[in-house]
Amino acid sequence: MEINNQSSGERKLQCNDVTRCFQLLESILDGDLGENGKEVLKEKLDKCQPCFEHFHLEQAIREVLKTKCTKQPVPTELADSIRQMIQESK
Repeated sequence: MEINNQSSGERKLQCNDVTRCFQLLESILDGDLGENGKEVLKEKLDKCQPCFEHFHLEQAIREVLKTKCTKQPVPTELADSIRQMIQESK
């Protein structure tokens, strides 16, 4: 079931292209898409509940990793492993 009622502010409950959307959101979080990416992000988060949840989860993970690993950079393998485990748990 897909809800996409913009006038009431509701988000759709299922994403039609989860992998592509999550890659886009991660690119935006990485700062790869600049100002245009911020507009795309706002639109996506306003319309899609799974993307909204994934964005905030990914943002929280990145923030924890930054604050807890201040003395050493976070190894790419560790971040990738955490992302993979999150994807597998869904």
